[in-house]
Amino acid sequence: MSINDLKFNCDGIGRRNFVQLGVGTVLGCGMVDLMRQRGAAAEAAGKVSPDEVRCLLLWLDGGPTQLETFDPKPNAPLEIRGEGTAIRTSVPGIYYSNFVPKLAQLADKVTIVRSICHNDPNHGGGTHYLQTGTASPFPTSCGSQISFHPSIGSVVSYFRSGRSDLPSYMTLPKQNRSGGPNFLGPRYAPFVVGGDPNKADFQVRDMVLPPDVSEGRSETRHELRGVIDRMWRCHDAVAEDPAVRFDTHYERACATLSSPQAQQAFDISREPEKVRDMYGRTSLGQRLLLCRRLIEAGVPFVTCNSAGWDHHGQIFPILKGTLVPGVGNAGGATAFELDQALSALLIDLDERGLLETTLVLALGEFGRVPTITGGGRNHWPHAMSVLMAGAGVPRGHVVGATDKHAAHADQDVYSPEDFAATLYAKMGIDPRSELHMPDGRPVPIVGGANRARATKKGRGGMVIEGVF
Repeated sequence: MSINDLKFNCDGIGRRNFVQLGVGTVLGCGMVDLMRQRGAAAEAAGKVSPDEVRCLLLWLDGGPTQLETFDPKPNAPLEIRGEGTAIRTSVPGIYYSNFVPKLAQLADKVTIVRSICHNDPNHGGGTHYLQTGTASPFPTSCGSQISFHPSIGSVVSYFRSGRSDLPSYMTLPKQNRSGGPNFLGPRYAPFVVGGDPNKADFQVRDMVLPPDVSEGRSETRHELRGVIDRMWRCHDAVAEDPAVRFDTHYERACATLSSPQAQQAFDISREPEKVRDMYGRTSLGQRLLLCRRLIEAGVPFVTCNSAGWDHHGQIFPILKGTLVPGVGNAGGATAFELDQALSALLIDLDERGLLETTLVLALGEFGRVPTITGGGRNHWPHAMSVLMAGAGVPRGHVVGATDKHAAHADQDVYSPEDFAATLYAKMGIDPRSELHMPDGRPVPIVGGANRARATKKGRGGMVIEGVF
């Protein structure tokens, strides 16, 4: 396939309808849906163990360009290198793009993996591959919302639980496509923190009782609970009785709603103004700050979604933030916002002593094609750059390399399966583990294409060399 071959591109109560009713729409209430019992575990003193590690995944939806971030090619022709230049970082011999100067000065805190690649150029398939560690079993359209396997966040939620009343898997500001639990069921779906924390009136749904909910209506909801209590339960796992799921999470949801720890974690206004300014008074900046608060509160897996990285046109004005609104891809993500917010997160975590217990990841579903066409770069899964930091990831390091045009990974090449296995291993989850469908059929947590390799490496998975 040549570079240019790729295309562009929601008054009786019966068992069947009770889920449509109140209590924050019963199973529609995020806290009721997502609470699960967790086992209490004492934190071991001394060296951090993998089961103490939390993960903050910054998802750059659309596919960020490798050339304008962490893999510039200053010696390539103009139609390849574009308007960017390579700049020195804080680590001798490592260069980033001039579009991310603050991150360049923090290269001594991170590892960049330049050699993860795959073969799916569609948003739907690429996102599924990187969000689950499992390839789509058949080709899908580019904008598909597909789910053939539980997301990495849901798998972590299955194996891990937080040390607080907060959910074990949270995502901002919406659930990503392929970011759900699939056959694991709604108890392992993410709790979605919607809204914009950069706005003065920001509140997290389900954490504040709506002003129009009267005391009488609250009593009615308790009556609804009583009705549900009287329902006959089917405990067969295959039946997936929603009343049983409701029972499992109702008490935890109530505890969360009244938990001071939960209330404080979501209250971003508690942050000093200088800290909020450091992250940037943007939606992305304030969401990453809120993510840090959730990680600090003990949430094992947090995903922050940053939209707008599908730069088919006007890529350089968009990245610079100079594009006139209403033209081309106006509203796309800017490199300035990413640079400020992500660099602030890394500094903040490090200064608080949280970086060694927090795995920070920044990536999208693929990279961008090296050749500039129509003022932008199209989809390109054959080369992408992934930022990794914390949780014992070596500092000031680069893994792998691409060819002279950043078109193909050609040194220490890794797959999305390897990426998923590395994440799991970092969090103390054996990448060779299996889940079970409701009918009992085993399913590996990492896709089967490269699964044979998982039994041939010594550390329990297809881990990326140089990240441990």
